[in-house]
Amino acid sequence: VFKIVRAWNREHDGKDSLSIQVDKDYDDALANTWDEYVENILPLGISNLFLFDGEQVKELAELDAPPQSVVEAISNLLGLELAEKLAVDLEVLLGRKRKSVASKAQLETIEEIESRLESLEIRKQESTLKIEELQAKLTKAQQKENRAFNKFRTEGGKIAAQRSEIEAKITEATQQINNLRGELINLSAGSLPLSLITPLLSQAQVQGSQEVKREQFQQAKKIIDDRDSKLIKHLTNIALADEQIDKIKFFIETENQDINNLIQEVDVYLDIDEEKLDRFKQIIKINLPLQIKGTEAKSAQLQQLKTEIDSLEKQIAIAAPPETYQKLNDALIQAQKQKTKAATDYDREQYQYRQIDREIDTTKRELKNYSEANIDITNDEHIINSINKVQTTLDQFRDKLTLKKLNKLEVEVTECFRYLLSKTNLVHKVTIDRGSFRISLYDPQGLPLPKQRLSAGEKQLLAIAFLWGLARVSGRNLPIAIDTPLGRLDSSHRHNLVERYFPAASHQVILLSTDTEIGEQEVNSLRKEQAIAQEYLLQYNPQQRQTTVKSGYFW
Repeated sequence: VFKIVRAWNREHDGKDSLSIQVDKDYDDALANTWDEYVENILPLGISNLFLFDGEQVKELAELDAPPQSVVEAISNLLGLELAEKLAVDLEVLLGRKRKSVASKAQLETIEEIESRLESLEIRKQESTLKIEELQAKLTKAQQKENRAFNKFRTEGGKIAAQRSEIEAKITEATQQINNLRGELINLSAGSLPLSLITPLLSQAQVQGSQEVKREQFQQAKKIIDDRDSKLIKHLTNIALADEQIDKIKFFIETENQDINNLIQEVDVYLDIDEEKLDRFKQIIKINLPLQIKGTEAKSAQLQQLKTEIDSLEKQIAIAAPPETYQKLNDALIQAQKQKTKAATDYDREQYQYRQIDREIDTTKRELKNYSEANIDITNDEHIINSINKVQTTLDQFRDKLTLKKLNKLEVEVTECFRYLLSKTNLVHKVTIDRGSFRISLYDPQGLPLPKQRLSAGEKQLLAIAFLWGLARVSGRNLPIAIDTPLGRLDSSHRHNLVERYFPAASHQVILLSTDTEIGEQEVNSLRKEQAIAQEYLLQYNPQQRQTTVKSGYFW
């Protein structure tokens, strides 16, 4: 049982003192080597994978590849640093053996090559630090550019930049409206106004048909009268009985009376003939419907153009004035220049790093070749040759170990990410590049899924799944501490983290949260699952400038 006591004294420049009790007995030796002791339990290189905050997760989620510090931590966590350390130790042993069998001149040459190699290694370390620094600057420059662009867009800068184009569209739409109105006027000059009296047109058609029919009956009546006279005369000549002739006369008179009644029933006030009636029907059945349909189409087009002009005029209205636009544009251009410069500096340093790395490989080969060509064979020859073979085997071992660990890590990260996601069919597989540890996503069809298609919350879940998968693959039974654990996640992603990640992240999870992150509903859910062992509330008193620790949470 360890008890750690750290105290401060104002009279000694605020320096702290550390005391360690082991089973209630003070252990000064352990206190003096406490940093090393903790390093063995939780190495500093991997601490960021187990002790982190929501902002770190957010930054990790936005990067295409993990930063160099995280890459080194991953290597340590996966056990790859053991192979690296063995390779370095073999190089040291090889150097010693070279010197032991070399002549004075050869020794000077070896020392010169080793000195050059050491200098290159130092430059490589400096370049690594520089890359991390430039990567941080690039991230800040990208964020600044995004803020400048969002401000440029939301405050009307983007629309102001398109003002001339929008005004040209308004002018073109206005001209189209004028043309349509001219076409509608031409349509109105024809038979289109008749559409206003459609019921009267129907009545006129019926009346015209009756008048034409009446005229036809009148013309036919004379012919029928002549035929009737001839018929009666013929019947008389053939000596038909008078009684039968009277019946025929009665029938003919009845029919003629019906015709006369029909003629008399129709009032003539259109005075229309058959030819005019046909033209009239052509107008109301064919010409007028076509004109009405054309008018409706042009009217709809006219309304659409008016709506478009209203929309364009609203855009013009919210466009930034010239002075504001200039400021917004200058700020955006400046941010873009800074981002471009940061990206250029970062790429240049990356190039220099690769150059140094190549020089190191060349120098190592030079040292190896020099040894093989110029060093006299002695009893140490076997060791030197064996080291070369071991180094080759070690390279193969390191490659296979990396591949095996990464394959397992990919499976764990995929499982963790799909477990945390609400959309279980969004991602089918997660792959990790063995060199840069860059994450790639694939959908259920096996096609690449660009990371940009993920929402901000899904990207954070991916980063958490990455850290979670690393912790599971490492096999280390280490606690996890998370500050501001939920960050800017939406409700569904918050729910998944609370119910699925926090209780299962490790055997011990420490959450440093505000009442707005893990609210009453979330903490009650964790209590219901019996996932909380202890609850503490830190209350700060600004007058006394001190924090008091109390049992319990906000609720």
